[in-house]
Amino acid sequence: MGEPAGVGGELSLRAWQRRKDHDLPPFLVIDDPERLAALAQSLDMSVPVVPIDAAASAFDAFERGLPVLPLGAAVKAEPGRPSPATAGEVLEAIRLATSLTLSGEASAVVTNPIHKKVLLDAGFAHPGHTEFLAELCGCPGRSVMMLATPGLRTVPVTVHQPLAEVPSSLTGALIVETARTAAIGLQQQFGIANPRLAVAGLNPHAGEDGKLGAEDGLVIAPAVARLQAEGIDAFGPVAADSLFHPAARRGYDAALCMYHDQALIPVKTLDFEHGVNVTLGLPIVRTSPDHGTALDIAGEGLASPVSLLAAITLAGTLAANKQASGTEESAAYDHA
Repeated sequence: MGEPAGVGGELSLRAWQRRKDHDLPPFLVIDDPERLAALAQSLDMSVPVVPIDAAASAFDAFERGLPVLPLGAAVKAEPGRPSPATAGEVLEAIRLATSLTLSGEASAVVTNPIHKKVLLDAGFAHPGHTEFLAELCGCPGRSVMMLATPGLRTVPVTVHQPLAEVPSSLTGALIVETARTAAIGLQQQFGIANPRLAVAGLNPHAGEDGKLGAEDGLVIAPAVARLQAEGIDAFGPVAADSLFHPAARRGYDAALCMYHDQALIPVKTLDFEHGVNVTLGLPIVRTSPDHGTALDIAGEGLASPVSLLAAITLAGTLAANKQASGTEESAAYDHA
């Protein structure tokens, strides 16, 4: 469902409308069917909403309309005006989607954008989706966020924290653990047998031999050496300003970045609409559009479903790859 005052409902409706154009796998939405039906009517969208009572029913319902698994409570939301009153339903939708996927009733979780401030105001104890999903899956601390778009994948080592706190938060252990999880995810979900990781520097020119900051030499370089010793094809630290041009991108399968914007800016600049957020390190596949709730255009019929379509398509591919690998995302390297 995502934030009900945002564009998530509209995106779900539009994704079903374009299912054949994009050869989407069958999917269901966890939401209030009456809310989505009313939204479709208000936007003059010819999308039949089909309430279902179990995930398995989505296959038969999918060609007749958008299958919606009810939350069990009405969801009242005004477009563009998020309220903590709906936080419980937002979180319950995530819990239910995760449970269905863990049990094998669904192949993957695709989440619409949430409004973090609303959830935090309602007592939510996590920085975002990624950490909450890790807890629901019983593996807190292991999850890693990857941003993927055709031609580039990036992984931030530190994520939702002030930039001023990044240098003190950045440790060799954190870099190594993030890289391990990224490498295993690339193998098991993306089907890359020997993933290549480019590791970005923190400071300009990757520290310029210590003249522009010590972290690159004292923290990042030893972490890269440890990854190489474990058999992971990693190199760096590389100056971030020369890591994302076309020739450089051909030399790696994912770039490990030291902070949030270092990872997200290149992906969103290269291809904003097709960017997908992938969570690695979970026993399930999870993707999400790489954009926010777009409260400023919610309810106006202006939202583009391109990123959600990409997220659904990628989720289907990753789930198939994961099933073919026959393994959960667990340790694939010697961590001694």
